[in-house]
Amino acid sequence: MGLPCGTHSYSYDEDMAIIRTKTQWALFVLLLVFLFTFPLYGSRYLLHVANLIGITLIAAIGLNILMGYCGQLSIGHVGFIAAGAYTSAILTRWLEIPFLLALIASGFVAGAIGLIFGAPSVRVKGFYLAITTLAAQFIIIWVIYHWSDVTMGFVGLGVPLATIGGFTIESEASWYYLIMIIVTICVYFAKNLARTRVGRAFIAIRDNDLAAEVMGINLWFYKLLAFFIGCFLAGISGSLLAHWTGHISGEQFSILESILYVGMIIIGGLGTALGPIAGVIFIRLLEQGMIFLVPALQAVFPGIKDAFATGVPGMVFGLVIMLFLIFEPRGLAHRWMLFKAAYRLWPFSY
Repeated sequence: MGLPCGTHSYSYDEDMAIIRTKTQWALFVLLLVFLFTFPLYGSRYLLHVANLIGITLIAAIGLNILMGYCGQLSIGHVGFIAAGAYTSAILTRWLEIPFLLALIASGFVAGAIGLIFGAPSVRVKGFYLAITTLAAQFIIIWVIYHWSDVTMGFVGLGVPLATIGGFTIESEASWYYLIMIIVTICVYFAKNLARTRVGRAFIAIRDNDLAAEVMGINLWFYKLLAFFIGCFLAGISGSLLAHWTGHISGEQFSILESILYVGMIIIGGLGTALGPIAGVIFIRLLEQGMIFLVPALQAVFPGIKDAFATGVPGMVFGLVIMLFLIFEPRGLAHRWMLFKAAYRLWPFSY
């Protein structure tokens, strides 16, 4: 649990509690106060970045459940985000279904598609399963481009404003509160999932699926359940993304974005509750830094060609992934655990 020395548990409920000490409760309350008062003093740009981080985090949590908890490699996650985005856009624009119903429907549609492409996971795994999910990415995007009567094809689809109970969610601040509420629910769900019977079954399959099957774990059921949960959250993220941006097209859901999501949870730490949070914040802030770095490079070195300058963010991202795989393969979550241990023990280290 990573608790301070001298903290004891006197009941099972106390042992399973997420927040144990007074210090943890104080930090948790301060975090909530900061998160839900941020729109009061944050600029529009900062709120925009925070909303992007929140939407990305929902999908990353789903991918972490699928890959980090259950060990099912997926490199087509953005395809399921696209499925959720277009489902919500079609339902609200063409069928005039309320936003909340479209939001939930997007999760179920993406989850159902995930079940279809996750079915091969019963017989294949590793690289072969990754190719299957990659095929899902290409098939979904192909359908989006060629079902032009509904999706508007290569032009893209305009998405109506989200409304809840007569209240229109339009400003960055109002979007921020909605996204943070959903993010909080997803983080709480993922944190508790690992401590349930389902979560333990996922981890057993990840560590050794043959041994898990011998112990009586139904591989077919739990692998498909992991795909459904992961893709369901991807669909929710896609729905929020569609209504937040107001316009979607297939170009937003490229294979590079899918690889980026894998990189996020690797950098953050696979199979941990903190991992997706740390990875998403790190990568999205790095992206924002690259937006300012490229013009600065061109200003300092006028001879740099535009083609090279636009490739700098990709090179930096690749370098970051490589360095993390070499020096910290367990991600930022593991580094945070080491830091906490050093902080608690440093007075006694001599």
